[in-house]
Amino acid sequence: MDAQISGGTGVGTTANVRSNLPSVRSNLQGPSSGNGRRMTSKKTRSKKGKRRKRRRSKKTKTNKTPPYLPPELKLVNPTQYRFEHLATQLKWRLQEGRGEAVYQIGVEDNGLLVGLSEGDMRASLKTLRRMAEKVGADITLLREREVDYDSDRNCRKISEVLVRKVPDDQQFLDLRVAVLGNVDSGKSTLLGVLTQGELDNGRGRARLNLFRHLHEIQTGRTSSISFEILGFNSKGEVVNYSDSRTAEEICESSSKMITFIDLAGHHKYLKTTIFGLTSYCPDFAMLVVSANTGIAGTTREHLGLAMALKVPIFIVVSKVDLCAKGTVERTVRQLEHVLKLPGCNKVPMVVASPDDAVTAAQQFAQSSSITPIFTLSSVSGESLALLKVFFNILPPLSNSKEQEELMQQLTEFQVDEIYTVPDVGTVVGGTLYSGVCREGERLVVGPTDEGRFLRLKVGSIHRNRSACRVLRAGQAATLALGNFDRSLLRKGMVMVSPKMNPTICWQFEAAIVLLFHAKTFRRGFQVTVHVGNVRQTATVECLHGKEELRTGERAVVCFRFIKHPEYLRMGAKLLFREGVTKGIGHVTTCTQGRPQDRVWETLT
Repeated sequence: MDAQISGGTGVGTTANVRSNLPSVRSNLQGPSSGNGRRMTSKKTRSKKGKRRKRRRSKKTKTNKTPPYLPPELKLVNPTQYRFEHLATQLKWRLQEGRGEAVYQIGVEDNGLLVGLSEGDMRASLKTLRRMAEKVGADITLLREREVDYDSDRNCRKISEVLVRKVPDDQQFLDLRVAVLGNVDSGKSTLLGVLTQGELDNGRGRARLNLFRHLHEIQTGRTSSISFEILGFNSKGEVVNYSDSRTAEEICESSSKMITFIDLAGHHKYLKTTIFGLTSYCPDFAMLVVSANTGIAGTTREHLGLAMALKVPIFIVVSKVDLCAKGTVERTVRQLEHVLKLPGCNKVPMVVASPDDAVTAAQQFAQSSSITPIFTLSSVSGESLALLKVFFNILPPLSNSKEQEELMQQLTEFQVDEIYTVPDVGTVVGGTLYSGVCREGERLVVGPTDEGRFLRLKVGSIHRNRSACRVLRAGQAATLALGNFDRSLLRKGMVMVSPKMNPTICWQFEAAIVLLFHAKTFRRGFQVTVHVGNVRQTATVECLHGKEELRTGERAVVCFRFIKHPEYLRMGAKLLFREGVTKGIGHVTTCTQGRPQDRVWETLT
């Protein structure tokens, strides 16, 4: 933007503000202190030596003076034309960042921390606030730092400001976070504390509202997929159920929504956990590790699944109130060791302060190798505020351009859940992969066991438990289908536009990597295949160019579904398993066959 205020689409260039500051100080102050020592030293007073000293003294004076900033580059009383230009620029950045932008005041475009005086900083923040009001946004000061210069007695500061759009017409930013971790690591309890606003009593009271079945309440173990929401308003304040709000009120007053996907931790529910990761398309994954047990049970497996599906992951070490400080540090060291192994190649970053949380959120979105680590307690509330700061600043992975490209495509909705609601009828839940879905729209759903697609009409749409008229690509929602026969539906189906002319797939090829297999992987072997919301057993028909596969080897493999055809997309990520056998890959070709009667008329 200019030398005094710079920013980006959701993430600015000062993710390294705190780390850059000492180096800038040393660069600016180093020559001064070094020349002071040299000028006081007693050496031979030759003409050559005097000339050197004169040159050094000139350099010292130059370095002590802070950089001069032209008046027209400061946001102090800008002209009306300049103000309109800045406001237009802010509006564009909010659109690119899907409603969010981070500005750094007092930082040059090249990242140099110049700083502003106290008066100029106040005036610049005032101008930025006026700009935000003009485009319908609020600003929140994230952090402030001082920049020191030897010859400058007045303190110079840099500031980092979050600009967020005020919610309108349910156009809030929605991020999905999958919650992973071993059984009894405190996943559901942590989500209960975050979304309900009340600390746990140490016996699992906070998690009771998250459970969906009686046996979950009795055992305290999650066996199904549940969803919880945490909102942030335009000023960065938490919006949850603590004020006896309904889900609809939370959506109305939130500019940013975090949707938590609570997954099962026990190994016997692994297929449910994998389905949640592949079907609901989470933006991020939160791996919860108990401080007193460390890396145990399914922790490594869940970490491997998230990495195989290329979901950015951060770690929360819970139950620190039960352990001594040394135990918590040992658990953190274990995690750092695992993350640095060749298979992971991650850079762990322990978050210990609000400043660390801001830096972690920005660097986490910029680099997939950064892995923030939080240590907290759901009983004492220790460091919970740091996790909320992290969620508040965490930017989306996709920009507005990618979102618009998906919305321009034909409608495709993945069916993940099926319900029957009294007085409403059949309801399906899932994620809109592409296009736009509106109330009253006519779609086709399939494929059925016979390979056909059925016509239906979308009645009403609910998103985050509140009514919604329009559903856009990437958003999760439930659709009411009226009196459509539920027995004709199943998980793994898709609802698409009739213009798409959908086709079915009995057999497909995929380029795979065999992660682990006890013996040899060969023709005739049966595995459970996960591709998006599709989960079905398939048989290995052939391995191209090879007779068999061993652990770590790659090949193009032909699979055939054994029960019914599916709808697959080219390039879709694939994960297969059978016992201890595991592999990943992507779909390369589909043997597509058109059903004889592509569409049935149904009672809608």
